[in-house]
Amino acid sequence: MDRSELVELLTADGLRLLDSLPPYPTKDEAVRLVGRLRKEGHSPELVAAVLTQSRLRQKAVGKFGPFAGRMLFTEAGLEQATRLPVAALHAGRFARAGLTRIADLGSGIGADSMAMASLDLEVTAVDIDEVTAAIASYNLAPFPTATVRNAAAEDVSLDDFDAGWFDPARRTAGHADTARLSSAADYTPSLDLVFGAATRLPTGVKLGPGFDRSLIPDDAEAQWVSVDGQLVEMALWFGPLARPDVRRSALLLADGVHHELHAEADADDAPVRELGDYVHEPDGSVIRARLIGDLAIRLEAGMLGQGIAYLTSDTATSSPFATTFRVLERLPMDEKVLKRTMRDRGIGVLEIKKRGVDVDPAAFRKRLALKGDGSATIILTRIAGRHSALLVERVTPAADA
Repeated sequence: MDRSELVELLTADGLRLLDSLPPYPTKDEAVRLVGRLRKEGHSPELVAAVLTQSRLRQKAVGKFGPFAGRMLFTEAGLEQATRLPVAALHAGRFARAGLTRIADLGSGIGADSMAMASLDLEVTAVDIDEVTAAIASYNLAPFPTATVRNAAAEDVSLDDFDAGWFDPARRTAGHADTARLSSAADYTPSLDLVFGAATRLPTGVKLGPGFDRSLIPDDAEAQWVSVDGQLVEMALWFGPLARPDVRRSALLLADGVHHELHAEADADDAPVRELGDYVHEPDGSVIRARLIGDLAIRLEAGMLGQGIAYLTSDTATSSPFATTFRVLERLPMDEKVLKRTMRDRGIGVLEIKKRGVDVDPAAFRKRLALKGDGSATIILTRIAGRHSALLVERVTPAADA
């Protein structure tokens, strides 16, 4: 969305037109809808703006639920926005610490500020992009304790705030088709500014889950967050926002339920052991937090291989922090053998998981020439230094019970 489209949209007529639209149409329906709206006298800019917003609102339901229907977005802003349940957890940290005046620096479309304002925290959302700041103003309009500033984070004095929440830009500038920045040195605001602020006042920082761990300050609590099996962020917490004796945390959100595994430091890996009857795939947050060793203790499991993030055990002990598979058969990672096995079992749909092997699952699956009505899962990995394929089936908690 450019400035001219936003100007057209942010009028009483523009917003009424947006709210009057049906659910985002199919391609053919969209063409007819554009024609109808143009015949009614609406400008090309407004028609483009309302259809874009209709599409983004539908897409945003996964992150914002019913709130998406009253919000505005840019393509990049929605992609980078914090999911509302995660934003609520961020806001809770500030509230529990008794911090009430928060600077949200790099606020984007205002997701985290919305969560803070919903707890009656006084939040100032700051974004350097004019269009994004305007959209944040719209999204935050229902919250009397929220204000928005169109400014660079570097130009905002923190003297009037109790705490700072930073979401450094990790992608190139723009409202759509942005690219991920490969180096943390290119983040805006810079990590020097962010970590410098953390030495002066309570600070939280949202970063990508693949952030270079060597750059994590020693005094920070690092928490990796997974939502419904998708690893979404790594947050750093400083001062009273960090919990005593917690430096590594894996937090899972699934179906409204929270599970957390945390420790004072990285866990030592469990010893490697022989393949058991079960293989456990740790959640991505556990892997990134390097708490696989602690999870192994809970599962009475060992490592499947050195440096391989799979655990194996003789029992099907379940955990929200891992997906458990029953091993049906161990096979060599030989395409001819696997092709014959899949054919004999009538497997037409194959899920391929892999760690420690250089395989393109899509290409590998195609070469197996699958046929049949059955489905299966295989794990391609290294066991005792040798490439192996494990034919497995998922173990659900009900089945385990």
